[in-house]
Amino acid sequence: MAAPGDASTDDSLYPIAVLIDELRNEDVQLRLNSIKKLSTIALALGVERTRKELIPFLTDTIYDEDEVLLALAEQLGLFTPLVGGSEFVHSLLPPLESLATVEETVVRDKAVDSLRTIAAQHSVSDLEAHFVPLLKRLATGDWFTSRMSACGLFSVCYPRVSGALKTELRQNFRNLCGDDTPMVRRAVAGKLGEFAKVIEIDNLKTDLIPLFTALAADEQDSVRLLAMEACGSIASLLAADDTEQLVMPTLREAANDKSWRVRYMVADKFTELQKAVGPEITKNDLVPAFQNLLKDCEAEVRAAAAQKVKDFCQNLPADNREQVIMTGILPCLKELVSDSNTHVKSALASVIMGLSPVLGKDNTIEHLLPLFLTQLKDECPEVRLNIISNLDCVNEVIGVKQLSQSILPAIVELAEDTKWRVRLAIIEYMPLLAGQLGVEFFDEKLNALFMAWLLDHVYAIREAATQNLKKLVEKFGLDWAQATAIPKVLQMSRDQNYLHRLTCLFSINLLAEVCGAEVTVRLMIPTVFGMAGDAVANVRFNVAKTLQKLGPMLDQSYLQSNVKPCLLKLKGDTDIDVQYYAVEALDVLKMA
Repeated sequence: MAAPGDASTDDSLYPIAVLIDELRNEDVQLRLNSIKKLSTIALALGVERTRKELIPFLTDTIYDEDEVLLALAEQLGLFTPLVGGSEFVHSLLPPLESLATVEETVVRDKAVDSLRTIAAQHSVSDLEAHFVPLLKRLATGDWFTSRMSACGLFSVCYPRVSGALKTELRQNFRNLCGDDTPMVRRAVAGKLGEFAKVIEIDNLKTDLIPLFTALAADEQDSVRLLAMEACGSIASLLAADDTEQLVMPTLREAANDKSWRVRYMVADKFTELQKAVGPEITKNDLVPAFQNLLKDCEAEVRAAAAQKVKDFCQNLPADNREQVIMTGILPCLKELVSDSNTHVKSALASVIMGLSPVLGKDNTIEHLLPLFLTQLKDECPEVRLNIISNLDCVNEVIGVKQLSQSILPAIVELAEDTKWRVRLAIIEYMPLLAGQLGVEFFDEKLNALFMAWLLDHVYAIREAATQNLKKLVEKFGLDWAQATAIPKVLQMSRDQNYLHRLTCLFSINLLAEVCGAEVTVRLMIPTVFGMAGDAVANVRFNVAKTLQKLGPMLDQSYLQSNVKPCLLKLKGDTDIDVQYYAVEALDVLKMA
C-alpha cells in the first residue's frame, strides 16, 4: 500500500509529466499549445521547482519546430515573476541563450527581444556575473547566428556595467563590425545607432565613428545601407563641428553611392538627417544632395526623395527657406510632375500641396498651381486622387475663389471627358472634394455637374453617381438631401428615357438607407408607387424590387395599407418578369 505522502508527490509531478508527454507528441499543434500553457504549469509547480526542473528541462529540449520555439522564446520573456522575481531572473538565460543561436531568424529575434526585456530586470551584480558572460559567448560563438544575436544586446547592458567591462564590450562590438560574415556585419550595422545613444561621447568619437565609417564603406551594399540608418542618430549626438568633420564625408559618399539601395536609404532618412545636422550643414550640403536624389537615375530613389519634399522644405532655415525652394527645389519638381514613373508622380502628388503654406499665396498661384493642374490631368488615377485629397492645404492659402478659377475648370474638364473611365475616376473623388470645399461651394459649382452624371449614357457612370449621392447625403446631412438631392432624383421619374427612370429607383434605394423611414415615406415612396404604372416592364419590376428593399424599414400598418395593394397590382401584370418580382416581394415581406 502506498505511503500517505506518495499521492501528493505524484500530484506535484503531474504538471511536468503532462508537459513532457505533450512536448514529445508528434502533433505540432499539441506541442505548440503546451508551450503556450507554460505559465500555468509554472504556477502549478511554484517558483523553486520552475527554476530547478522546468527551466533545465526546457533548455535540454530545444530541438523543435520553429513555431514551437518562437512561442517558447516569447513565453520566457514573461517568466520573471514565475522564477521568483529579479533575484532569480538569471535562471532564464540558458534556454534563451540556446534559442538565440538557432537558424530561424524570427526565433532568434524573439529570443533577443526577451533577453533585452529581462536584462533590465537584472541587478547590476547579476548583469555582470551572468548576462555579460552570455553576451560574450554569443559574440564569440562559432556560428554566425549567435554573433548576429549578440549585436542586439550591447545597448541594454553597456550603460549599467563597470568601466573595465565597458572596454571589453566595445572591443567585442568592434570585432563584430569586422566579422568575416556579411550577415553579422549587417546585424551590427543595424544596431549601430542604438549603441551610439548609450556610449560616452568621447568613446563615440574614438571607437564608434571609425566603425561607422568602415561599415558605410563595406563591400556589401546591404551593410552600407544599414550603416546609413545610424547616420542620423550619430549626427544628433555630436556638435555641428564634429558632425561636419566626422559624419558628413561619409554621408556625401553615401548620397552618391553606386548602389541605388544605399541612395534610397539616404533619401528615406533625409528629414531625420536634416534635423540631426542642423541648418548650416543643411544649407551647404543637404540641399545639393537632395537635388541630386530628386534627379536620381533610379525611380525608387526619386520616389523616396519626392515623398520627403514637404518635410524637407518645412524644416529649412526660415531666413532663406523661400529662396532655397524657389531656386533649388522647384526646378526639380517641375521635372518630376511629368516623370515617366507613376510611383514618383504619385509620391510627389501626395506632398506637393503641402508646399503652399510654406511658399505663400503669390508663389502658390504663380509656380505651384501649374504643377497641380498638370498632375490633376495625369493619366494615373492615384496621382489625381493624391492631388484632390490634399486640396484643402491650397484652399487655406489661396482661398476658394482662386481655387475655383484655377483648379476647378480642370476638374470640370475631366468630369466631362469623352472617355467614360476618366469621368468615372473623377466621380469617385467627388465626395472627398465636396467634404473639403463645403456644401455652399459644392451647390454653387459642382451640383449641376454631379446631377448630370445621374443621366450619363454609360451605366457605370450612373451607378457610381448613385453611390456617391448616398455618400454626399452622409456628408452634408438630411436638410441638404431634402432641399437639393431628393427633388432632383424624383424629377427623373418623369424623364422620357426609361434608363433615367430606373436610375431614379436605384437612387431611392440607396438614399432610403441614409435618410431613414420618415423621409422615405414622406418624400420618396409616393414616387415609387406612381412608377408602378410605367409603360416599360423593366421599370415596373424594379418598382417591385425597390418595395421589397424598403419594406423592412416600414411599419406593418403602412405595408398592409399602401405597399401590399401596389404589389398585388404588379402581381397581376401582363409581363411575366413583373409578376415574378412582385410575388417574390410579397413573400419576403410576408404579405403573400
